[in-house]
Amino acid sequence: MKKAISKALAAGMAIVMTLSIAACGSSTPAATSTSTAAASSAAPSSTAAESSAPAGEPVKLTFWHIQTTEPFPGLMEEWMKNFSAENPNYTVEVTAVQNDAFKQKLLISMSSNQSPDIFPHWSGGPMNQYADEGKIADLTTYMNENNYKDRFMTAAINQATYKDKIWAVPVENTSVAMFFYNKELFAKYNLQVPKTIKELEALCDTLKKNGIIPFSLANKTQWTGSMYYMYLADRFGGPEPFNAAAQRTGSFENEAFTQAGNKIQEWVKKDYFNKGFNGLDEDSGQSRTLLYSGKAAMTLMGSWFLSTVKGENQEFFDKNVGSFPFPAADDGKGDPNSVVGTVGDNFYSVSATSKDVAGAFKAITYLIDDKAVATRIENGRVPPVKGVKVTDPRLQDVLNAVEKAPYVQLWYDQYLPAEVAQVHKDTSQAIFGLAKTPEQVNKEMEAAAKKYFGK
Repeated sequence: MKKAISKALAAGMAIVMTLSIAACGSSTPAATSTSTAAASSAAPSSTAAESSAPAGEPVKLTFWHIQTTEPFPGLMEEWMKNFSAENPNYTVEVTAVQNDAFKQKLLISMSSNQSPDIFPHWSGGPMNQYADEGKIADLTTYMNENNYKDRFMTAAINQATYKDKIWAVPVENTSVAMFFYNKELFAKYNLQVPKTIKELEALCDTLKKNGIIPFSLANKTQWTGSMYYMYLADRFGGPEPFNAAAQRTGSFENEAFTQAGNKIQEWVKKDYFNKGFNGLDEDSGQSRTLLYSGKAAMTLMGSWFLSTVKGENQEFFDKNVGSFPFPAADDGKGDPNSVVGTVGDNFYSVSATSKDVAGAFKAITYLIDDKAVATRIENGRVPPVKGVKVTDPRLQDVLNAVEKAPYVQLWYDQYLPAEVAQVHKDTSQAIFGLAKTPEQVNKEMEAAAKKYFGK
């Protein structure tokens, strides 16, 4: 599978992005746009593909989401009530589920053909698989009606596109992984934002000498530690090693992956991470608690971290949150401005088994209309719509990171097909636990890729 994302941002926040997918199939990117004017938030009328439910008959839709941090659970309910108020024959049953529990719950529901009408995912390999297996509805007609798709960043539409069809609506956030840090601790020990990995390590050594944990990590769910692995592989080798391995023109036994694994294990042995990190849960905030208490100085996390902290610890958000991009590798091949992340974060699809695809799609549009966009920005998010403007300097830092990025690497566990992605998560966690050498992990990844792709 290939999913290369290259970006340039012009005139503020217009994104130029090329994204292609091979092996599972190919997608043709939508035309590049450099307009910064936000498209109308008016939802398509759904006349192009009407509801299968009789006109005016009561319709109940089911909607699952993973926005469990305040104020978003209440907001999701509110936005669905707005939809029902303006479309009175519809009611929506809204269910909030924790991130990792959701993945298992969705898998079970799909296997029994009882998926909710509306549900989120992260695009990439899983979305492509859902499409190939006929689990999600083709939304191309709805997205094209009244040029609704032009409301969104081109990069986000590209991520929702597979085999020339649009399968989801980008909604939640423009998310890139960054280091977030406790500004009070940095000031106390006169620490400067590091530009290179060597500077980062020197900073970590200073923190350790003063009894402060450099990195807080809760890696029970595996994807959190994977962020370190992805960035280090990119900084050491650039995007080519991973792309080649995933496309099967190269191998997961590339030296860049070995270097990434060795560096992680070096940091673990130096006690740069909190004790017991592989058994701690990110969803319950165990890594953030270390930051709030001043026991740890930094965490590597997606930029949704800002809205999460704002929702659960307003004082810390207001006074103490700083951020910086993952530093450059000395003599590394990767561009230090490249980022790991996604343009859209959660993408919402409609189940192919829904009795009212048109109505479900219309409900999704209420999650990303003008009022919802403004509310998301107020709560620390950067919605994937054209012309988005922010006033919070921390959100501007996220936009700046995206603006500078010559390349955006989609999360490995969403880029890869599910079977290979799980091997990546398992083996990257094993690297952190010092249970396997990087070379052993590389061989396992290569074997998993060969088994899946047949080469």
